This record gives sequence, C-alpha cells and structure tokens, in this order.
Amino acid sequence: MVIGMPGQRKRKRQQQARHQQAVALPEGHWQGIFETQDYEEWRGWLREHLAEYAVTDRAHLRMDTLCGRLVQPTTYRMSLFVPRHASGGVA
Repeated sequence: MVIGMPGQRKRKRQQQARHQQAVALPEGHWQGIFETQDYEEWRGWLREHLAEYAVTDRAHLRMDTLCGRLVQPTTYRMSLFVPRHASGGVA
C-alpha cells in the first residue's frame, strides 16, 4: 500500500485547474493593482475597492500571497488580467 503526502492530490488538482485557466485566457498580461505586507490593510482594501473592478469572469483576477518566511515578510498582491486589444496596434 502506497501512502502519498497529505494534500498532494488537492495541490495537483489546483495546479491543473490554474493551468487550464491560463490556457483559456486570450493574449494579454497581468497588471498589479494593489500590493501590501499588512494583512489587515489587504482585507480592508478588498472590502472597499474590489467592486470598482467590475470583472465578469473571476479567472481575470489573481490574488497572490507571497510567503516570505524568515527572510522577507509575507506580501499580498492583487492582479488584473488585461487582454491585448484586437487591433494589435497602439492607439
């Protein structure tokens, strides 16, 4: 009987789901819209400002928690996916 690491199946499913979402997005880039190292400031910003970014598809929002451990403090970041314009040119 082989026993795997706890949570390994869940992590693999989450990785596969993120990969499928990334493949489904059109060409474009992720633009950071907010970043902080204070968790309370992070939660407050989400409550107050998230409605401003009227996103119809949750796949276009990315919330990252960058764990700093001993060397750096934890950083919380919100990014918004900005698709490339269909015209392809610069206005």
